[in-house]
Amino acid sequence: MPVKLAIVDSAIGELPGSLVAARLAFRLAADGRVVCAAGAAADPLGHGSAMAKLVLERAAHCVLLSAQVFHANEPSAAQVIAAAIDWCVAQGARVVNLSLGLADDRRTLRESCEAALAHGVLLVASWPARGGAAYPAAYPGVLAVNGDIRCGQGEFSCLAHELFGASPLPPHGFAGGGASYATARIAGEAGAFFETFPTASAADFRNKLLAGARFHGRERRQA
Repeated sequence: MPVKLAIVDSAIGELPGSLVAARLAFRLAADGRVVCAAGAAADPLGHGSAMAKLVLERAAHCVLLSAQVFHANEPSAAQVIAAAIDWCVAQGARVVNLSLGLADDRRTLRESCEAALAHGVLLVASWPARGGAAYPAAYPGVLAVNGDIRCGQGEFSCLAHELFGASPLPPHGFAGGGASYATARIAGEAGAFFETFPTASAADFRNKLLAGARFHGRERRQA
């Protein structure tokens, strides 16, 4: 069976050759409840579509799930992201790409991540190059990813204990760059890995990254 890979982001626009099995949009209502609506095949920011394209470059046969948590320029709340993760797990996602990060630990987000990990789901989340901890990347068991400009196409690095790196450059046709792009590349690598080894665990994939890392340790810049 194809691997289901979920992208929690600004939705997935039309991408040639992609298969999006389900779409759902999450947002916070005025009373603090998380409300859901059918997701459209349109991406208001383009960010989620860029993540999907990077995933498909490595895992072309995976089935995508689109969990929209960003709408135009509205920030997303922890409970919205948590609800999206819960839905991805219920939909059978093997890998969840979280090219995002919150500055503060929130119980609702932490509990959703813990539940996903307990189900054997691999959560791949962005760790920014600057600043303090980012959540959910900082939670135990979540695969944290940072951008590493040393990495070329198909390469990845082990930057520190439980922190991996990949190219931060955007895919062709998209702008920007950074840890979120590296995260999607690692998520795509995971999708391809589980397609080849369907009974493998998240720990097996971590070991694969460690064994195949092109670089170890952070880049040392010349003074």
